[in-house]
Amino acid sequence: MTHAPLLRRITDYANRANPYPLYEELRKTPVLHEEEDGPYVVSSYYDILGLLHDPRVSSDAANLTAAGADELSGPEATGLPPSFIRLDPPEHDRLRRIANSSFGPPHRPHRIDSMSGELSGIITELIDGFGDAREIDIVDQFAYPFPVTVICRLLGVPREDEPRFRTWVDPIVAALDPETRQRTDDDFQRAAQEARMQLGMYLAGLVEQRTKEPHDDLLSDLAASHGPDGTMSMMEVLSTAVLLLIAGHETTVNLITNGMLTLLRHPEHLHRLREDPGLSVRIVEELLRYEPPVQLVPQRTCVADIELRGVSIPKGSRIWLMLAAGNRDPERFPDPDRFDPDREDIEHLGFGSGIHICFGAPLARREAQLALAELARRLDNPRLVEDPPPYRQNAVLRGPRHLKVAIDSVRS
Repeated sequence: MTHAPLLRRITDYANRANPYPLYEELRKTPVLHEEEDGPYVVSSYYDILGLLHDPRVSSDAANLTAAGADELSGPEATGLPPSFIRLDPPEHDRLRRIANSSFGPPHRPHRIDSMSGELSGIITELIDGFGDAREIDIVDQFAYPFPVTVICRLLGVPREDEPRFRTWVDPIVAALDPETRQRTDDDFQRAAQEARMQLGMYLAGLVEQRTKEPHDDLLSDLAASHGPDGTMSMMEVLSTAVLLLIAGHETTVNLITNGMLTLLRHPEHLHRLREDPGLSVRIVEELLRYEPPVQLVPQRTCVADIELRGVSIPKGSRIWLMLAAGNRDPERFPDPDRFDPDREDIEHLGFGSGIHICFGAPLARREAQLALAELARRLDNPRLVEDPPPYRQNAVLRGPRHLKVAIDSVRS
């Protein structure tokens, strides 16, 4: 019997619910190159870590296009220029430095911490919304609306505009999925294009308002860097705002949903979290190792020849960094397939590493910690309705599309 190439099996939707046995097989060939025009696939922890810090590996979208883009690393879904995560130094460093100055230390060191009360309020409102239901969908009723609302508040989107904002987010996020991105359905394409245009126009108008009347929000800070004496163009401000919206949404949805799924599969840890909400810090770190929301990074290109594990990777080649495989590398983590929040060393790759380490990691951590702790506290006798649940098509941003949970009640 002839088996399909390993990489094709990994990206095959049939294996989405549990790709980890395939990752174990992949690590047997730490640098895999199965097809002549295919990527070089790197799967061991230390190799991935090294390449994430290697200046010979480019994130620039132009280099990726030159090397031949693949179905998992398509164009920006926004119609805007590439965001800084798709750029190399020095442009990457310039834009990220400006964005960081308004997102956290040293200029705004308490911005994320100061949002904890607001985050808790959003969580409470969403869980209260479950009402008397005896079955809930964690994705649709909680994990999906939560980060969208948070990003709106962080950017400074007026609350009365949040429902309209979400109607634009839906088709834009859908366009990130390889399956939907390849659809030719006229209505779908028209909706996605219209959403991108409406969102761009809305944000441009909001930036203009914040330029004239600054508020204490992220968009005001970005707007202050725009202008003839500033260091961000209007398009760069918009691109950064949309990056926060898209990246801050999909990954957090998956982190929370994968987290709840894992806890329901490990009820002893769910019980511990219910009794000790402070355990959420360790649980989220172990989740980022055990079930990372970003499974792989396919948008990398060699800009020089690289020798790795006896394999020569020529300049111009595509490289896929298999973060989830590295996170379960037994050379780095003892008993890697065990979910263990008590691990003493969880230096995972869940947020990447190097100059492109996740920009919104502090916010994502706090959202997931608060969300999982409160779900554990308030859901009475939660249990999975379907295991495994149905997954999203996307192999990169892997997570359940729905997570239906039966409950006896919602505690006050």
